[in-house]
Amino acid sequence: MSNGPRLVVLPTLPVARSGDRFILTRKFISGLCEYQRSWPGPVQVVMEPAPDASDNLDNVAVRQEDLPFELTVLPHESLEIAGVLQGAAVAMLAVHYRQTHLAQLCAHLNVPCIYGAEYSLRTRLQIARTNAPGPLRFARQALWLFGEEWRIRRAVAAASGVQCNGIPTYEAYRRINPCTILFFDTRVRTSMLADESALHRRFKDRRRRGELRLVFSGRLIAIKGADDLVVVADALRRSGRPFRLFICGSGTLEPRMRHEVKRRGLDDVVCFKGNLDFEQELLPFIRDEIDLFVCCHRQGDPSCTYLETMACGVPIVGYSNEAFHGVMEASRAGWATPINRPALLAARITALSDEDIDSHSLRSLAFAREHTFEKEFERRMEHARDLAGLASAAPNASLSAHQDELQGMRSTGLKGRIA
Repeated sequence: MSNGPRLVVLPTLPVARSGDRFILTRKFISGLCEYQRSWPGPVQVVMEPAPDASDNLDNVAVRQEDLPFELTVLPHESLEIAGVLQGAAVAMLAVHYRQTHLAQLCAHLNVPCIYGAEYSLRTRLQIARTNAPGPLRFARQALWLFGEEWRIRRAVAAASGVQCNGIPTYEAYRRINPCTILFFDTRVRTSMLADESALHRRFKDRRRRGELRLVFSGRLIAIKGADDLVVVADALRRSGRPFRLFICGSGTLEPRMRHEVKRRGLDDVVCFKGNLDFEQELLPFIRDEIDLFVCCHRQGDPSCTYLETMACGVPIVGYSNEAFHGVMEASRAGWATPINRPALLAARITALSDEDIDSHSLRSLAFAREHTFEKEFERRMEHARDLAGLASAAPNASLSAHQDELQGMRSTGLKGRIA
């Protein structure tokens, strides 16, 4: 490993091996390349071992020497983790039950540590309720989650800083740790933002055709509320407002959703488009063709869907989970209705005027413009450099060759699902 202040990153994502290669996703490698680019020294990634590779479409098989960072495979609760953390300039941790002990260890080693937080207690309880097979199992899971939240808060208080993805965790932890910052997750760079003149052309097209074009993109699973999309479409049909709904993605609910679309006679207004490449297919489609994003997310995870949709100049109408509510309040864009009330969501869409949609489209784009990937990531890395005492250090700018090489890696062919 090269000289310089060492950044240690401990993601919750585990890694599997295939011979002498690691099975990683392109998205993960690209993200770590950004860490290396913005950090003035070596980056070491510590991942827990996984018995099998995931079925992600984005998987690639990579040798250690092909990576621009050092990858160490080690359980985060092992005794050897102290040796890895020893001497690091800063450790980037995750709010996760297998890492709550690391704040105390880092303090003992005199290593600054930063926790990344995504899921609030309320969101974790919502996910548990959705996935639990019965009330008794949910009660046991809820009891464990309340205990775990106590351990999380103790770790957050002991950490050097916290980086909160979304407003729910920021509001939960900012009073516990004074070095807490807020960021919004997105993959959209400045060059990928919608053009405001193109938005005005889209506004004219909508008025000319007299039809709303709606979209949902994501995994077709219960916690994303995908099953309510068909109910929303049915209520919209009965309201008499012309529309088309495009559903992008796949998941366990897709067969049932397709059956319901046929049973309710919605084939002419609901279109399943499958998995689309994010940058080459999904973004251009939403940016050029869509008026509103219909979001039935039942839980408040800080989905990158919010900022990425707004970057297309498309406002969101969705369930008032705590993550979307926070984004909506911060941006003054979008409309929220009660969770698990698809008829009310359809009524909200029906009531929107062209002027409502136009103004919220422009507000959505303005908010996304202030929170592009570059701006959000640099905010996080500046925070890390400050806590490591490296505020004046220059970022690493020697990664273009590595990134070009990684772009050309062939997929292993393992099947996956939309993120």
